Amino acid sequence: MYTVDLDPVARQQAEALPIEAINPFLELRALLETHPWSGQPLNPDNPKADLLTQAFGSRGLAVYLVLDEQREVYIVRIDWLS
Repeated sequence: MYTVDLDPVARQQAEALPIEAINPFLELRALLETHPWSGQPLNPDNPKADLLTQAFGSRGLAVYLVLDEQREVYIVRIDWLS
């Protein structure tokens, strides 16, 4: 099990999510606790990188870093297309 933490900017972005994005974002956090490597590499030319992206809901995208040694996922950015 991994802990999921948010960068201060990502925390502000999460707090600004619209109501329809809240549950999908919470589901994403739960997924990242158990399957942090389920996302796609941010840079497709570096498929083994630990900086990944994961879509959530119908219009959300999170960018996060997997820190295996610390068993932590650190979300650095959250976007929601309105």
